Amino acid sequence: MKKVLVVYWSGTGNTETMARQVAGGAEEAGAEVTLKPVSEASSGMVKEAAALAFGCPAMGAEVLEESEMEPFIAGLSREELGGKPLGLFGSYDWGDGQWMRDWAERMKGQDAALDGEGIAAQLVPSAEVLDQCRELGKRLAG
Repeated sequence: MKKVLVVYWSGTGNTETMARQVAGGAEEAGAEVTLKPVSEASSGMVKEAAALAFGCPAMGAEVLEESEMEPFIAGLSREELGGKPLGLFGSYDWGDGQWMRDWAERMKGQDAALDGEGIAAQLVPSAEVLDQCRELGKRLAG
């Protein structure tokens, strides 16, 4: 059974809703899923997982949340990420999703096997976005 780790930070609940859909899709596809807020996640969990999904909303000037998510992501090495399937997701209020494009490029630079370019929802995720999250989970489990 493939181990999928879903790690997220959510301020309003929108990104958490997306994380739960990713986790649900992976479970439906038969994976063993661990769903954790970033405050409870560790690099050891990342190392043990066969596939990863990280979720974070855009903050400030379209950056990752700076007190928990950014240090977590910055602390991950190529050894932990290299070659692993990875999905990114999150919500935003303003701007055009630049934070997601920047995050995707950053993860590609760590040799992660990025699934698409990330799923970005403006404010509350629509049914279509939630379906995309569920499908991401299924692909990560495959």
